[in-house]
Amino acid sequence: MTKKTRNMMSKVTNHTVHDVCDAIRAHRHFVVVSHARPDGDAIGSQVAMGLALKTLDKHVRLIGADPVPDIYREFSGVDEIEVASAVTGSWDAAIVMECTELSRTGLTGLNDGFIMNIDHHPGNTFFGDVNYFDESAAACGELVFSVLQGLTVPLTVDIAAHLYIAILTDTGSFHHGPISTRTFEICRRLTSAGADPTALANKMFDQYKVGRLQVIATMLSEMQMEDQDRVAVLTIDESLLTQSNATPDDLDGLVNLPLTTRTVQAAILFKSAPGQPLRVSLRSKGDVNVRVVAAVFGGGGHANASGFTLESTAEHKRQAVIQEVVAAVKTALGPAVGEAPSDEKPLVRPE
Repeated sequence: MTKKTRNMMSKVTNHTVHDVCDAIRAHRHFVVVSHARPDGDAIGSQVAMGLALKTLDKHVRLIGADPVPDIYREFSGVDEIEVASAVTGSWDAAIVMECTELSRTGLTGLNDGFIMNIDHHPGNTFFGDVNYFDESAAACGELVFSVLQGLTVPLTVDIAAHLYIAILTDTGSFHHGPISTRTFEICRRLTSAGADPTALANKMFDQYKVGRLQVIATMLSEMQMEDQDRVAVLTIDESLLTQSNATPDDLDGLVNLPLTTRTVQAAILFKSAPGQPLRVSLRSKGDVNVRVVAAVFGGGGHANASGFTLESTAEHKRQAVIQEVVAAVKTALGPAVGEAPSDEKPLVRPE
């Protein structure tokens, strides 16, 4: 059976956790990868899976396209993630997590091997030979937990900590996502195994540089409000980071700040750097679906947390994004108070 044939067959159905476990048992040499520009769920899921595979006496390599942010580097196993542009060497199977499509890894060299695709993002393309996809999961870490349970891998303190980090960060400290009773039951199991919620929250959210405060002060002073204060628009550029002595790692979670107010229902953060695409992060509350906005511009994510990049930093492109987000708010909540209903349709993706 050729790789192409296997892929065509895998797309017919979503596989189960038991299929993933069987595939892991059937292979010996693994590479475990996640998406480029890794976040807490990507790193936590990747390292937890790597630690678990080692307990099963498997040979494991962890590979990522980009360096791990500083706040995660002190955790056990993170230092084993190799930063590379390509997967080289011999391996039997790749476990790809947190990616709707294979290109999201930012890595080459994965096309010709056996692939297990584990993901919870809407829009997954079922690119693997085995696909374990569940968009009702609050984080990929929930799916990894289920796999480890299926493999009867003991929950060590390190594995539990990484999976808790995955869930804690991907839900924005339990603020958004499809959080369920399953989420809290898994967290109960993880804390029972030794994950310390207070210590982990402190390490994730309270260890930034002072420069982060200076970035926040300037960012909020220049914040733009739209749709009668229901949409907040934030901007950060390289010069602001330089003058604040801050790094990109210090920007984590800043897009959420406007959502702490009663009126703001969606927030946009534009991040620019010389010679790089404009990175756009979107966050929202409740029924405001910013994933549909991200999809217009070639991105993706979740209903309340999505993102994408724009090759152009031109003002009309920024305005197109803002208008799409305003339209998403109106779709969910109706016109702002005192505004007449409009039949105007959202913009299509700008050329």
